[in-house]
Amino acid sequence: MSDPFLEERHNSLALKVRAFGDKELRPRANDEANPFGAAVELGPLLAAHGLLAPAVLPPFGTMDARSLVTIREELAYFSGVADAVFGTQVLGALPIALAGSEAQKGRWLTAVMRGDTLAALAVTEPEAGSDLSSARTRAERDGMVWRLEGVKTLISHATIAGVYTVLARSSEAEGARGLSMFLVDAEAPGIVPKRLEALAAHALGEVRFDATPAVLLGDEGAGYRTTLAALELSRPGVGAAACGLAARALDESVRWAMARRQFARPLAHQQNTRLVLAEMRTELEAARLLVRRAAWRRDVERAAIPREAAEAKLFATEMAQRVVDRAVQIHGGQGILRGATVERLYREVRALRIDGGTSEVQKLVIAREILKDAR
Repeated sequence: MSDPFLEERHNSLALKVRAFGDKELRPRANDEANPFGAAVELGPLLAAHGLLAPAVLPPFGTMDARSLVTIREELAYFSGVADAVFGTQVLGALPIALAGSEAQKGRWLTAVMRGDTLAALAVTEPEAGSDLSSARTRAERDGMVWRLEGVKTLISHATIAGVYTVLARSSEAEGARGLSMFLVDAEAPGIVPKRLEALAAHALGEVRFDATPAVLLGDEGAGYRTTLAALELSRPGVGAAACGLAARALDESVRWAMARRQFARPLAHQQNTRLVLAEMRTELEAARLLVRRAAWRRDVERAAIPREAAEAKLFATEMAQRVVDRAVQIHGGQGILRGATVERLYREVRALRIDGGTSEVQKLVIAREILKDAR
């Protein structure tokens, strides 16, 4: 983990998470079969080891982005399900941390940090994915409260969350100006959740709001800005998770190449295999530096990081897709069998190029920043 962007405390944190992964995550072979049940179990387990505190900006103050990327890389190495639980807690809690009142932070962020509840960010809709400004979920005033009407889909923790942060249209203003962020207690009436089956094991679902009471989170009309800020802060974490998956794929490939014999000698002794392993390692190290640089800028320079976050997320997730694909190729027929580690990684890595904004969206963000800074 040693590099110029990390401090010793981050290296110590990595060792802590690694020990947690060896002890608690390696034996959890059944998480893939029931990701919803696993998520409910993993939330308190992560909290018990102090690993959810960084997800809620402890103590509801300044984010340590380098802690977030350190935790996500290590968790993803062992378990995509565990990483998804942590990453979803970060994304679900961020709007509360960024825009919530002290009372809202005290209630919900404390509950998340303790593992008492799972958070969920609900922004995507059947007709509003990358273009969040076209969201159709409505928020109407009803006396002292707001009521939500609409459907959100592809929501992590959708059927098991205790609290939702929801992007909804609160006025007739066009596009993003009419959007606000709302806080919804999952026990409120008018919530109809439905599970969705994903390519990899993931607690994914859909939520229908039917006159559901909600509380405004932050200022009216600021929901789009809050959502973008949350996504920006979470993107280096997605890149870190991609690095964790790629690191596991590389380690599995090295072990396989040293043990597997083809044409009377180990795969590791064949030049083509060595060239591929070298490429895998080099791309992984480059992605790690981009991820940690983005987190470092956020922590040390206290800077907005739209370009750095997008670059880290784009390069790391595309890199991980290539590395995992090469790992499957090195394993040959054994790599496509259900139950093989690289087969699981192959299914898990694909969603990361979409999660938190597609690769194409990241390119648009990077290009926008380049043109804005042009002289």
